Amino acid sequence: MKKYISLFSLLLISLFNVTNLNAQQKSEQTTTVYFIRHAEKDRSNPDERNPHLTGQGMQRAEKWARFFEDVPIDAIYSTNYHRTQETAAPTAKQKGLEVISYDPRKLDPTPLVAKHKGHTILIVGHSNTTPAFVNAFLGEKKHEDLSDSDNGSVFLVRYSDTEKIAVQYHVD
Repeated sequence: MKKYISLFSLLLISLFNVTNLNAQQKSEQTTTVYFIRHAEKDRSNPDERNPHLTGQGMQRAEKWARFFEDVPIDAIYSTNYHRTQETAAPTAKQKGLEVISYDPRKLDPTPLVAKHKGHTILIVGHSNTTPAFVNAFLGEKKHEDLSDSDNGSVFLVRYSDTEKIAVQYHVD
């Protein structure tokens, strides 16, 4: 009988440890967020507040779709401007996703973190909002505004409950 109690105790301890391990793995899910700035916008009318992309910008938007072709993206967010929506569109079409609009004046990562934990998302923004949103995800001011001619930078942020990392690189 003592032998069975010992075996039963070991079984319970094992189950408890496996349950803790599964809970830890669920809470340690890594979320990946890609941030890009919109492609080249039409600057022919300096008074235009919501310009479309130029031909070069449309080509870059297609390049972004090729860049993300093998990346399993679960959601795509963009500000509600022609240039950001047009930049996101080819990737969204390729992935069969709708572009979700966000307000660039409210760069709070909390709702996105809660909604997309363990997933991969793409966020399309502007020269000032893209690095600011990356900084908001990191919880520190690490990145400065992009230069107005920088339409090829991509930020990759990966985070879990215990780690946050960000990398910036340039794609042409």
